[in-house]
Amino acid sequence: MKTKTILGLTIGLLAFLAPLLIAPESLSLAGRINLGIFLMAATFWVLEPIPIYATSVVVILLLVLGLSAQGPFAQFTQPKAISPQATEIQNTWEVPVAALRDDQIYLQTARGWQSVEVQVLAPLAESSMVAIQTSTLTADSPIAANAKNWQLTFQAPSYAIYLGTLASPIIILFLGGFILAAGAVKYELDRNLCRIILKPFGTRPGAVLFGLMLVTALLSGFMSNTATTVMMMAVILPIVASSPESDRFRVGLALCIPFAANVGGILTPIGTPPNAIAINALISQGIAMPFTKWMFLTAPLVLVMLAFIWLLLLRLHPCSIPNLPLKMKGSFSRQPKACVLYIVFGLTILFWVTESAHGVPSGLIAFMPVALLPAFGVIEQKDIRSLPWEVLWLMAGGIALGLAMDQTGLATWMVELVPWANLGVYGILATFALVAILLATFIANTVAATLLIPIMMTLVSSGVAEGFAVQTAALTVALGASLGMSLPISTPPNAIAMSTGLINSGQMIRAGAVVGVVGYLVVLLSAFLFWSNWF
Repeated sequence: MKTKTILGLTIGLLAFLAPLLIAPESLSLAGRINLGIFLMAATFWVLEPIPIYATSVVVILLLVLGLSAQGPFAQFTQPKAISPQATEIQNTWEVPVAALRDDQIYLQTARGWQSVEVQVLAPLAESSMVAIQTSTLTADSPIAANAKNWQLTFQAPSYAIYLGTLASPIIILFLGGFILAAGAVKYELDRNLCRIILKPFGTRPGAVLFGLMLVTALLSGFMSNTATTVMMMAVILPIVASSPESDRFRVGLALCIPFAANVGGILTPIGTPPNAIAINALISQGIAMPFTKWMFLTAPLVLVMLAFIWLLLLRLHPCSIPNLPLKMKGSFSRQPKACVLYIVFGLTILFWVTESAHGVPSGLIAFMPVALLPAFGVIEQKDIRSLPWEVLWLMAGGIALGLAMDQTGLATWMVELVPWANLGVYGILATFALVAILLATFIANTVAATLLIPIMMTLVSSGVAEGFAVQTAALTVALGASLGMSLPISTPPNAIAMSTGLINSGQMIRAGAVVGVVGYLVVLLSAFLFWSNWF
């Protein structure tokens, strides 16, 4: 085992144990368990002693074992019930001192443990029993023997809540996108769409660069930005090969694809995992975000960023020849299975963009290609095996962690540690957007969104950032996380572009840092001037 792996595992284990051993008095045991899992997951996601998708599955396992009603930890620490003892005075009872907490006792009912306010009649230190007065109790009323048991204030959920994140509507939404992308690649629908869309841009370098970015962004909005980058890098390689080796424009071509893919993923709910994490956080608060509404809110930002990146790359890496040798040939397949793909693909996109009209959730619509394409043989067993299941696992772990942070009160506790009110509403949004971009530069943007969105949502819904809707907060963090793209490790599209050998890390950092700064400003302007007025 490598030293890096051993070090990462050790730090992660210590991070898990720290909240349990150094117990903050203001945080319940359920919250401390959740905090340990949170810190361990953050450590593993950053240091990667195990794959990040494996960390997500470990998170779900630990949540089931530590916080679910069926987990062994919850089973062994169930509150014990006793009956109160009557005294001579009516409605006066004697209970153990340990059963009393802040002038409250806990009564066991059919709906679980309920707190009951009581009047304390005797000093707590005089004996192991204390006299209380309340009209709520009877001689048969079961009360908790130890009022400090963590399960009295935390109703442990069923393990199915955490396991269910592996098949949540958001996961199905992305699975539908993966299935469509797999079909498009298999029958070359993506290449043919690319060929048709690029044709009007001619052969002038600036126009071709913009066309490549526009096509990449559009495709990335509806299929994996990683798959889009792989395909589009294959498109530009013949152009690069026919250009002079000294031409700086070759670097611009290689950078435009990953940058456009990263930005294009912002456009739709299925474009990139941070979008799904934000939408799931909104759903958990009873707020729907239709497919078209998300596109309406993000399209201006995407267009502005694409235009800026285009101008930036033309300035940094101008072309030395007036025209580029652009040759793209091909034709649409007329196989019956390909025709089925075209129909299902078209209907799915149509139903997604008209979601606000018919009201069918996008997650349910996404199940249509999941069911129909394998049923008609368009997608076969080998195609299903090749889907990026690890991305779904990664997202599910993030969803489960965010769910637990809300249930245990950990997110609220973390928010209360910082005097956010002193920053003001604008300062809070600006801070979280900056942290999201910086964090996503060094770790996966999905991980950055997973860690920050639950905290931000709790902060806004608690009233500290009153003046902005939770939708604005979710969009700010999710889109900020997608714009951290300065390093080759920031996103898979960046890594793919680096693997071609056409660019070096310095060139990517130089352009990516500028994109990140401008993206930060554009996100804030969108939040302050556009999204805040819409909600």
